Amino acid sequence: VQLVESGGGLVQAGGSLRLSCAASGNTFKINAMGWYRQAPGKQRELVAAITSGGGSTNYADSVKGRFTISRDNAKNTVYLQMDSLKHEDTDVYYCSAESEIFHYWGQGTQVTVSS
Repeated sequence: VQLVESGGGLVQAGGSLRLSCAASGNTFKINAMGWYRQAPGKQRELVAAITSGGGSTNYADSVKGRFTISRDNAKNTVYLQMDSLKHEDTDVYYCSAESEIFHYWGQGTQVTVSS
């Protein structure tokens, strides 16, 4: 499974960005998908996750009410809509996909929020 993220960039505080992650390869193996973020010198942390059917989502407390995760299984793509962005949301964001055995990662996309 290969994951390719897009949509990162520079935005002012209070603005919005939409991240996309397209999966290819043996996508039939994918169950849950999600987004993580990591700042230099810090641990990677879960931002949001969504189950295979999209019926259940989970968010970090710091992004609840501002970020929305969704997926389009027909396109093998997961999205992260980020609204009301804050300076502290600045990080590298990684797409994640889980199968029964492996945890796959994208290459990461930089999100920078200027204050």
